Amino acid sequence: MAQTPNVAKTLLSAPLPDIIERLGLAIARAQSALDRNSMQVVAEMVDTTVELNGTEYNLLLLGFSPTFYAFTEAMVEARLDFSISETTEIGVEASAYAGTGIWGASVTATYARKFGIESKGSSSISAKLVALPAPEPLSRIIDSIIAEQQQGQ
Repeated sequence: MAQTPNVAKTLLSAPLPDIIERLGLAIARAQSALDRNSMQVVAEMVDTTVELNGTEYNLLLLGFSPTFYAFTEAMVEARLDFSISETTEIGVEASAYAGTGIWGASVTATYARKFGIESKGSSSISAKLVALPAPEPLSRIIDSIIAEQQQGQ
């Protein structure tokens, strides 16, 4: 059963650090894309105007605010179940007979060695995303833009 340690070593050397690294980088790229999208929404809110009672207002002046999102947790779960078995069966059968001046014997020997390897694996990746208010410096800038626009009306 010299193969058993090699199989176990192969199964246990799953590239878990690589999986975790890739998950981290994917979340960082996704977070960056979410932030860019939220800033684009801010620009669209400034540029989108609605006329009410003869006066034009942008969406920020009307109280709309951009939503930012953040990943709060991420989880990688990997499960690997494996079993290795080895069985040996040895059998010996003997019979003898004797007659008048004749005798004989019969011997049957059997040997069987069986190896079995079974493995099952599953994995899952999950991430939690939450909505956040705009960052405080951006909120102050938005408030000053609103104040300037209200003074101009």
